[in-house]
Order: sequence, then structure tokens, then C-alpha cells
Amino acid sequence: MDTLLLSRIQFGANISFHILFPTITIALGWVLLWFKLRYNATGDFKWMEAYRFWVKVFALSFALGVVSGITMSFQFGTNWPGFMETVGNVAGPLLAYEVLTAFFLEAGFLGIMLFGFSRVPGWLHTFATFLVAFGTTLSAFWILVLNSWMHTPAGFELRDGVVHATDWLAIIFNPSMPYRLAHMLLASGLTVAFLIAGISALRLLFGDRSRSVAATLRFGAVMGAVLIPVQIFVGDMHGLNTLEHQPAKVAAMEGHWEQYPDGEGVPLVLFAVPNAETRDNDYEVKIPHLGSLVLTHSWDGTIPALDEFVAEDGTVTHPPVAPVFYSFRIMVATGVAMLLLSWTAVALMARRRGPDGARWSVEALPRWVLYAFVAMALSGWLAVLAGWYTTEIGRQPWLVHGVLSTAQAVAEVPAPMVLSTLVAYLAVYAVLTGAYVAVLVYLAWTATHGKSLPTRGGTADPVERAVETGARPGATTPAE
Repeated sequence: MDTLLLSRIQFGANISFHILFPTITIALGWVLLWFKLRYNATGDFKWMEAYRFWVKVFALSFALGVVSGITMSFQFGTNWPGFMETVGNVAGPLLAYEVLTAFFLEAGFLGIMLFGFSRVPGWLHTFATFLVAFGTTLSAFWILVLNSWMHTPAGFELRDGVVHATDWLAIIFNPSMPYRLAHMLLASGLTVAFLIAGISALRLLFGDRSRSVAATLRFGAVMGAVLIPVQIFVGDMHGLNTLEHQPAKVAAMEGHWEQYPDGEGVPLVLFAVPNAETRDNDYEVKIPHLGSLVLTHSWDGTIPALDEFVAEDGTVTHPPVAPVFYSFRIMVATGVAMLLLSWTAVALMARRRGPDGARWSVEALPRWVLYAFVAMALSGWLAVLAGWYTTEIGRQPWLVHGVLSTAQAVAEVPAPMVLSTLVAYLAVYAVLTGAYVAVLVYLAWTATHGKSLPTRGGTADPVERAVETGARPGATTPAE
């Protein structure tokens, strides 16, 4: 493996690890705000219990996201100097906007959100939660503006091989930005929905029968059931936009090597083994015309074939087919599993009554549904990574589509040096990912089986005591 391939793998490994945690914090911040608003409106401590548990997950995810983001940004200079040399006039300001308007907002109010419940007025704590949630979304906005511009560059001109901005509105609101932003925000929402449902189901299996666990399990299932059809619709719109601006990527996603005769339409390939040597699919399972219907909304519609992106001298300008083909199907399969599980759970809760006769009771869920939610607690990660690989590998051989190729941007670093740092990164990330998952399980276990209350001056914090007992602050008995 040469320096180019190793550098691509290294950056891919870094961004794969990094994206896991913003995917959680983007949506979880808004979920925490909802829990806090419900507590403010009803005074029901189940919502504060939910807030106090999930804010720990938010803090853990935020910390890992910040650290992994720093190491990733270093690689712009160490591995990809050609990127900033060519497009730094656009990429630099967009990254600066993310730090100045989003990261500082999150970091500035995170402390109040984590530790200020009993130390600042209630309205200020709620406002801090809102600002942190808004900051995470604003951060996603600027990062996706830059990423979308790299796929569909606009509002610039080239001078002596260097990109210069001519229209910042066109840069920010480039042709693919609205679709990518909506798709990513919904992906974050689905990731959090299944994480909440999965951890809540785990606590239920551990024996936790608290009202907060029932509320969060029900919330996660309903949130997933609502968001997944919206994500399917947005994904379809995103696909149409990609077909317009990056047809080679869509051809690779579909394993569409050569054009079919007029009137035959494009089949939907359910499964195949793409063969780059024969430029065909082995073991292909397909449904005639369905690809045309999905991709063009026409029974006989056509899309460009991969053979159209091979020059006369044999130069290939389409992405590698196999990784794009497989990652796209993993993403879709995960989405279908999310749809089936969330809708099944909601239907069971709506139609069955719990032991107490109440509707929408999580006690109406069979144990296999709880185990399924636990198994799919991190399914959002799988879908996000598969979608990310589809998007980013599908952009090859371009780093900035039509402007800067990946080969032009890579640094002239010896391959063994890149390989050694890659191995180090992978080892650290494997340990951190395992530790993160272990902490989630630990939090679920300790929340179920109890823990000692924090104290100040030898007396338990009344808010902490209230959260543990279900009583209001200042009450003398749990019943109060």
C-alpha cells in the first residue's frame, strides 16, 4: 500500500471514530432540553431522572468528540497539505466559523448544563441546555456546509490553481447542502432514539422498573418510529440530488456497469458481487425496472453507467464500486431494521395493555423486543458509518469534486511512517470505543442497582435525593 492509500485509510479511521460522538450529541442535546421542559411543565421527577442519566452520556460523548476532532484536524497539515493550499480560502473560514459560533457556545454553557441544576436559577439551567443543543446543531451546520461544498462546489473561481471565494451565499447554500444537512440531522435523531431505547431496554432487563426508564424507552421507540419514514423521504430526495451532480457515485451505488437498451429500464440490484476486472456483477439478484422507479421516479428512466466514466486511454474517473455498493446496502438494511423494530414496538404498546391496564405501557412489550432494542442500541452508528463511506468513497477520485483530486492533495510522507501512525490510531480508537460502550453499560447497571448519593457538607444534595426517591426537593418523606 502506498502513501496515498494509507493516508486515505488513516483519515477515514480518524473521521469514522470522530463522527460517532457528534452523531449522538447533536440530537441528544435537544432530547435533554425536551426532558427538562417536561420537568419544568409537570414537576414530574421521572423527567429529571431521565435528564440526570442522559446528561452523563452527553458529557462523555462530547468529550470524546472534542478530542478525536482535534487529532483529525491535525491531518490537514500532516497528511493533506494540498487541501488547504488549494481550497484554504474557503475551507479555513468555514472551519473558523464552526469554532467561533458553535464550539465556544457549547463549551461556554456545558458546565452550567452539567453541574448547575441546584446552583443556578431553573430558567438559566434550561437556557444553558438550549444553548448547548443549539451549539451542537450549529456545529453540524458549518461542518456539513464545508463537506457539501467539497461535493458540489459553487461560488468560487480558480486563480493560478488556487480557489478564491466569489459568493459566500453560494458557497454556504451550495446545491447539496440542504439535503446533506437534513439527512445528517435525521441520522443523529435516529442514532439517539435507538440508543435511548436500547439502554432503557437494558435497564428494564436489569430489573429497573422506575417510571423514568419506562418513559425513555417509550420515547425512544416513538421517536424512532416517527423519524425513520421522514429519513427515507429525505434520503430519496438526497439521492435525486446526487444523481444530478454526482452520477458516477449513484452508478457505483447501484452496480450499474453498462447502459441497458432503451425501454428496458434500470433494475434494482438487491445483491451482487461487483467484479472490477470483468466490469460486471457476479451472483446478481435484481428486480427489473425497480431501479429506474427508485432513482428517477420513472418506470423506464435511465441513469449514467459506470462505463461512461472510463476515458479512451483507460483512465477510470468513477469511484471504486465494491465499497460504495456494499456500504449503501448496509445503510439501507439498517434503516429497514430500524423501521420494523420501532413500528412493531409502537404497535404493541398501542394495542396491548400493561399489567396495570394502562395503554402505552412498556410492560406490554415481549422480552424479545427488549433484547432487539438492546442489540440495536448502536445501530445508528452502523447506519451513519455506512452512509458516510457511501458518500465519501463515492466522491473518489476527487477530494473537491472537479477541482482537486485526492492524489494532488496528499503529502509526500514515507508510507512506513503513515502505516505506523495508522496502527497507533487504530489501537487507541479500539480501546476508547470499547471503554465508551463499557461505560454505557456501567451507567445502566448502577442506575438500576443504586449508588451512594453525592454529599455537600455531610448532607445529601436535596435535588439528588429527590431524583433518587421521586420526592420533591425539601420533602421529608419519599411520598411527598
